[in-house]
Amino acid sequence: MKNKISANIALILTAMIWGLSFVAQREGMEHVGPFTFNTVRSILGGFSLLPVIAWVKLSKPDKRTRRMKRYQHINLARAGIGCGLALFIAMSIQQYCMQYVSAGKAGFISALYIVFVPLIAVLQGERLNKSIVISVILAIIGLYLLCYKTGGNFNIYDLFLLCGALFYGIHMLVVDFYAEKVNAAKVCCVQFFVLGILSSFLMFLFENPTIASIISCRVSIFYAGVLTCGIAYTLQIYGQKYTPPAIASLILCLESVFAVIGGTLILGETMIPKEILGCIVMIIAVILANLQPEKKH
Repeated sequence: MKNKISANIALILTAMIWGLSFVAQREGMEHVGPFTFNTVRSILGGFSLLPVIAWVKLSKPDKRTRRMKRYQHINLARAGIGCGLALFIAMSIQQYCMQYVSAGKAGFISALYIVFVPLIAVLQGERLNKSIVISVILAIIGLYLLCYKTGGNFNIYDLFLLCGALFYGIHMLVVDFYAEKVNAAKVCCVQFFVLGILSSFLMFLFENPTIASIISCRVSIFYAGVLTCGIAYTLQIYGQKYTPPAIASLILCLESVFAVIGGTLILGETMIPKEILGCIVMIIAVILANLQPEKKH
């Protein structure tokens, strides 16, 4: 029970950091392209975790056998590359499409990973509790009320964002698969170096990055790199170690709630009744999902 509470707190903190990073991402896009932003933030996030990994390694003696080390290194490589690939596809699609789709619409479609996570789990043979199904439905309604501010016809970028949401869901399931096999900080470090290297190819292919433009948005990149990447994704991996992916996805979709709250407190934006209702519905969905009884093994 103690692990479950600490894991839920870690996931809520992750959602809060992600939600507040919306301001940093929008500000950063005014100076650099989406792939440049992803490249620099990811590499910065990876480097920010190296001191943490070194401190943990030096703080206690390593009693692992050579065979155990080899097994863990193989799992670390698989987890880092798998998570990095899924995150690279999802983040690249989202950042690129935000140039052509409104932020509210992009946020709503991207957050539909809360549908893909339990759907993929069912296809893998897992049975879902009724409260999870109801919570997912409520969360979708809440997201719509919170994020979908403008109408408009369906376009190709909506479909791209939906594909991105699928890969966010895949990323969560890969994290869930390796959560108990690898160290959270190490796999997070590897995934961001993979993400940064892959993003750099798109950066040089489609954009013309300059040192001056990167320095001009250094505060946004620092937040997105160190807090959003380095800290938040490490908390996500730790949180999913003790939380089923369907419930974790519901908690993490509170990112949209924190984004609206951050806009209100930091940018002075106002919340209309529809958005307030959306926040309430989403919070109810998360509470309902966590009220289900724990399975006995």
